[in-house]
Amino acid sequence: MTPAIHPSILNADQAHLAAELDRVSTADGLHVDIMDNHFVPNQFGGPGLVESVLAHTSLPVDAHLMVTDADRWAPVYAETGCAIVTCHIEATAAPFRLAGQLHRLGAGVGLALRPATPLAAVEPLLAELDLLLLMTVEPGFGGQSFLEPMLDKITAARRLVGRRGQQLRIQIDGGVTEQTIARAAEAGADVFVAGSAVYRSDDAAAAIAALRASAAAHSH
Repeated sequence: MTPAIHPSILNADQAHLAAELDRVSTADGLHVDIMDNHFVPNQFGGPGLVESVLAHTSLPVDAHLMVTDADRWAPVYAETGCAIVTCHIEATAAPFRLAGQLHRLGAGVGLALRPATPLAAVEPLLAELDLLLLMTVEPGFGGQSFLEPMLDKITAARRLVGRRGQQLRIQIDGGVTEQTIARAAEAGADVFVAGSAVYRSDDAAAAIAALRASAAAHSH
């Protein structure tokens, strides 16, 4: 699949959100983190922020819920208009029911795994998913370094999906740079959340293009 770059607005200047969204208009989607200070030790976002983002972009919005009660909150983001709503398997009590609910509301279904959560946790659910998010840092903070052991997990996930003949996108989030994106693409990831690599660049469009080119050169 063609690599997709989803800048994370966690790294944007929140006081100038419309301008910051304009800077990344050449991306393939936007990644919006929602953190509740329970599932992760940080707080960010909410339905109001997502509504503001949707009002200022035509890109598909991918909401990543790092919250404890995902079953309750995920449908809210589908109703708001997110293209994909991604919950953590560790915070979802009834993932089959939730996936059905999100699809009925018109949203794509994503499931995320913390770095230490094994792929076996989502294997029974793969047929219900549109996106599998493998965290490549411990969730909660931007600007962390890519966890090298996650490359094997990406490879295993791509092999698992391939065996099923499924068109499931594998997203990674955390420590994405031109160097790490090449290796992650080679391992089988095809959607890349980029925070600092895009927003700390003087030219966000050039950074997005460079990341996309690096991933494309190494993807299968």
